[in-house]
Amino acid sequence: MLENCRFNIGEKSNSIDLAEKISNIFDVYVNDAFATAHRKEVTVNKLPSLKDCKCAGFLFMEEINALQKILANPSRPLVAIVGGSKISGKLELLFSLLEKVDTLIVGGGIANTLLRAKGFEVGNSLHEKNLILPAQEIHKKAFEKGVNLPLPRDVVTAISPEIVDSARTSLIENVQSDHMILDFGPKTLENFEHILKGAGTILWNGPVGLFEVDEFSSGTRKLAEVIGQSGAYSIVGGGDTVSAINKFHVINNISYISTGGGAFLEFLRNSELPAVRALF
Repeated sequence: MLENCRFNIGEKSNSIDLAEKISNIFDVYVNDAFATAHRKEVTVNKLPSLKDCKCAGFLFMEEINALQKILANPSRPLVAIVGGSKISGKLELLFSLLEKVDTLIVGGGIANTLLRAKGFEVGNSLHEKNLILPAQEIHKKAFEKGVNLPLPRDVVTAISPEIVDSARTSLIENVQSDHMILDFGPKTLENFEHILKGAGTILWNGPVGLFEVDEFSSGTRKLAEVIGQSGAYSIVGGGDTVSAINKFHVINNISYISTGGGAFLEFLRNSELPAVRALF
């Protein structure tokens, strides 16, 4: 049993010297840590290249098979839900998904940036002003590819997450300049429920609102419940999303739950992960 290998000098820089030292102490290499498969580091990338006897573990293969099922031959329509605070961290993923999905639902700060790119007022909401042009390109590509990219029709806002008594539901055209968008509104959720009920495959990464606060959890809760009741093949990945389906007691109704966060997203963007290349 080895200590956490990321503490080793040379691990993160993918050092061949470190790989050779570790290689000398074992004969068979098995990688069962899909969550690290996106890292180009010694123990997941360089080390297996030094061994003839190597393979993926059972969990690793389950992850690959589940994700390939979505990417290679999904039941249609394929609906992806991508939430999160920043569009910058998922920009390449969004462009990649537009090549694969039939509908792309966005939430959180990502949705706010896309709303701002369409000229809507988002007040003090979390969004990235410097990425308005890429956000406009996302809208353009969705139109060109015939991908449905539905934006919120109404939202739940508040002066801040701490001042819950300021919470109100308003049409997206009526968001106040001193408010923050913190969740989807009922009209938006009704539309998204209709989309999800007709889906053949559902991919979900990232909550769509501030689900940790009850007053702003309705959107994430509703999507979790609809996905749990759906007959579609559903796959969920990312720590916050797994926390959400746990909180709303639908975890047993999801077809597959990925153990990966960054690896999950990177595989969806580009299936050529460093660990996968090293093994196969």
